[in-house]
Amino acid sequence: MAVTTIQWVKDHIKLIDQTRLPHDIVYIDCHDLKTLWDAIRRLSVRGAPALGVAAGFGVMLGVKDFPGASQDKFARQVRQVCDYIGSSRPTAVNLFNALDRMKAVLERNPGASVAQWKRLLKEEAFLIYEEDRQVCRSMGRWGASLIHDGEKVMTICNAGALATVDYGTALGVFYAAQEQGKIFSVYACETRPLLQGARLTAWELMKARIDITLICDSMAATVMRDKRIAAVFTGADRIAANGDAANKIGTYSLAVLARHHKIPFYVVAPRSTFDLSLQSGAQIPIEERDASEVRGFNGQVAAPRTVKVFNPAFDVTGNRLITVIITEHGIIKPPFTRNISRVFGKKPKSCRAYP
Repeated sequence: MAVTTIQWVKDHIKLIDQTRLPHDIVYIDCHDLKTLWDAIRRLSVRGAPALGVAAGFGVMLGVKDFPGASQDKFARQVRQVCDYIGSSRPTAVNLFNALDRMKAVLERNPGASVAQWKRLLKEEAFLIYEEDRQVCRSMGRWGASLIHDGEKVMTICNAGALATVDYGTALGVFYAAQEQGKIFSVYACETRPLLQGARLTAWELMKARIDITLICDSMAATVMRDKRIAAVFTGADRIAANGDAANKIGTYSLAVLARHHKIPFYVVAPRSTFDLSLQSGAQIPIEERDASEVRGFNGQVAAPRTVKVFNPAFDVTGNRLITVIITEHGIIKPPFTRNISRVFGKKPKSCRAYP
């Protein structure tokens, strides 16, 4: 992608304002934590891997001007910065994993000076950034093996370069397949209520010259049946130890429809999206957002202003509906509890399946 999602420029964070796409390419310069927190909360920057990078850079931003040489005060400020960034959105575990990595820098180097800690935190933040670039490319190559010439595939929300720093998760599979010379087409669900599929995925794939057709979310079943969809590819924001996966609201519906139509359902996510401390998807915190997002869009009201609204930003797809999970380490097949543990080297507790 020619547009950079997020980067560190001199002494601040620069990120594309995804709420302005597809019509305007506008960047936000985050010189303070409040600006970054607001950008995360209103989805100017979004997507689990990109939020992890934002968290790493956010810690840099929050401590770069720390005065003095007190280790205790500096460590306290790092913890406060991490708590503040972590309060922005609850579901994407990449954000919290990145914050944990930044705090661990201090724990691994207890004898370092404040100046050395600052340098080490910067190195860790840029390592998180570079790792995201590399793992997305690796996931793309693994996933591309599941796409064949002439096939039609489906996706939801935006799991592309805009959700990461370079290539994407689910859309990274499409980019890799295209680079391998495969000819295929994509049906993208619009993804209500904020239209990430319509605004972002359609924009990305058109720029990449990948054949894309946009559909309303409610058209998915008909398209699966009549257009002979070969596979569904989605990203994820948090995956439990048993393979239950939280992703943008509507993903669970697609998985149910895919099962009915005997279509493979593939989840594409890096190790940083797995939360092995959770036994199942029933424990994943689900963000609920403002009612105004459902009542209208972009300032236009489409429903009674006082109608009650339920607006969860994510849903959980149970592992029984997932065909495989594609990671940078390879393709994980069922049984997920055992095989996730094998791949990532940590034995999770026994867990029940999410319904």
